[in-house]
Amino acid sequence: MSQPEYVQTQFYTFAHPPKELVLKSGVKLGPITLAYETYGKLNAGKSNAILIFHALTGDAHAAGLHKDAKSPGWWDPMVGPGKAFDTDKYFVICANVIGGCKGSTGPSSINPATGKPYGLSFPVITIEDMVESQKHLIDHLGIKKLLCASGGSMGGLMALEWSVRFPDTLQSAILIATNYKHTAQQIALHEVARQAIMADPHWNKGDYYGKSLPAQGMAVSRMIGHITYMSERSMEEKFGRKLQDKEKVGYDFSHDFEVESYLKYRGASFVARFDANSYLYISKALDYFDLSEDADLLTVFKGVKTKFLIVTFTSDWLYPSYQSKDIVRAMKANDVDVSFIEINTNYGHDSFLVEIDGQSKLVKSFLENIRKVEHEN
Repeated sequence: MSQPEYVQTQFYTFAHPPKELVLKSGVKLGPITLAYETYGKLNAGKSNAILIFHALTGDAHAAGLHKDAKSPGWWDPMVGPGKAFDTDKYFVICANVIGGCKGSTGPSSINPATGKPYGLSFPVITIEDMVESQKHLIDHLGIKKLLCASGGSMGGLMALEWSVRFPDTLQSAILIATNYKHTAQQIALHEVARQAIMADPHWNKGDYYGKSLPAQGMAVSRMIGHITYMSERSMEEKFGRKLQDKEKVGYDFSHDFEVESYLKYRGASFVARFDANSYLYISKALDYFDLSEDADLLTVFKGVKTKFLIVTFTSDWLYPSYQSKDIVRAMKANDVDVSFIEINTNYGHDSFLVEIDGQSKLVKSFLENIRKVEHEN
């Protein structure tokens, strides 16, 4: 039995003073390191590159196995030889966003000015800043034009932002379970999750590095988030009112139901793998994003030449389909080449991670058409 080829995370550092990245807030940040991974091979013409963006708590490890790791990357069913993002044909790139905690510069990184973790002295970042920093990475790799940019949830926001910010560098985009601005409800859900973290006494105004983690606040925050990622029907099918390791309820505040134990497990595992401050910063970046902030959508998509595939899911109540349909209408009004598909599924917002068969067929077909056009030109 042959040994698998392990994936290695790479690092690119840029924006050394005095060439710091100027953030949307006006603050300068540098140096900046981006952790990233690549899958497949870049062809001689550098025309087969696909940039994948991760969701809120994702990272650069989209596919394959790290050495000594038991689980593959977060989108492994979609990225690899013969899969939707076929690495026999395409060169796939995924980078951890700035503000993250998986190798890219964020609040847990060492501030070169102090020699200590940034904590809350790290500047507030936006989706626009995340995309701007990844453009530096793509330039570093010598890629003039991406064949495609794609992502689900927050990843879709970044792919959408790239399409209007750098329109001449992008052939196509696949937006999955996403929107163009956060609604009041979406902002409210994030704020409750943030308050859970900040209410934990161990959070200590963001200064907890080397000390006790705000574990309780983080766990509750993740529980809230995970509820929004599932649909009512999927929770009912998975758990219903089944009891956890007992024959009858205890009439106390222990965990009677399976769903309670499941949420507790999700919360505990999140504490072990993610930084609390990064959650605050990245969730805030999502809330700040509004593609129509400076102009209505009809104006935003004027002159956009990127070809789009937009995918939504019927049971996604966090990023419901109507928000993507608003994007589609604005694109069509500007004669933008856009295909829209709503997949019937019970998995809720998490569908983009688990509804593989339907997505794979759509993505494969869309990319093959884009590749044919690219070859003809």
